[in-house]
Amino acid sequence: MALTVDGAIHTATETWRRLGVEQAAAEEMAEELAADLTAASSDGRSVADYMGGDVEALATSWADERGLVPVRQHLKETAVAAAQGAVLPALAALAFWFVGVSHVLDPSSTSGHTTLDGHMVWEIRKFPDPGVPVMWVGLPLCVVAAFFLIRRAVRGTLQYHHAPAIEATMRNLTKALPVILAAAAVLSVAIIYFGDHVIGMYGFFFIAPMAPAAMIGTAAAGAAWVRDRTCPPVTAGS
Repeated sequence: MALTVDGAIHTATETWRRLGVEQAAAEEMAEELAADLTAASSDGRSVADYMGGDVEALATSWADERGLVPVRQHLKETAVAAAQGAVLPALAALAFWFVGVSHVLDPSSTSGHTTLDGHMVWEIRKFPDPGVPVMWVGLPLCVVAAFFLIRRAVRGTLQYHHAPAIEATMRNLTKALPVILAAAAVLSVAIIYFGDHVIGMYGFFFIAPMAPAAMIGTAAAGAAWVRDRTCPPVTAGS
């Protein structure tokens, strides 16, 4: 579909809004862009030719050149992205833990029969529980997956918002993630211990929502802290 004047102006306006450009300045640039596109059309040039085929890139460059893009930390966006990256590893870690402690894969069995004199004889067949090694293999894999998924989600979000200091943030996040994930693991272990030893029989109903929430929340808070340390809040032109 050919790019129209109205479509280009709408895309540019949405880009300026996403970048945090003040509404008055965005409206002024939109009017200027409309005049330029109309003049270009009168000269026989298409909208795509005039804008180079990438409206978002041109709109971003235009706002940057005029100093209209505020330098934002994007802390909320960073935290949300880290949380999204941590969701699947956290749920998988809960599943591996459940497999390891619930003995659902344990092939051991107990059977009994009554002898002729009326006594009950029990036969216990004990086998190694494969759920335990599955748990101890799965949990480290979840940590590794969380490391890469959180990094990818944070980078993608910061790039989408054209945030400053992306590479510096990613370097610092890469260094801090092992500590952040270790803290998440310790917190989840504490929750599991509390659920098992304090709540008891109904501990799983406490552990199931709280342990993943703690892991996800720790990852989100840690990523936001890294972003805050890497990109202090300043205003454009300061």
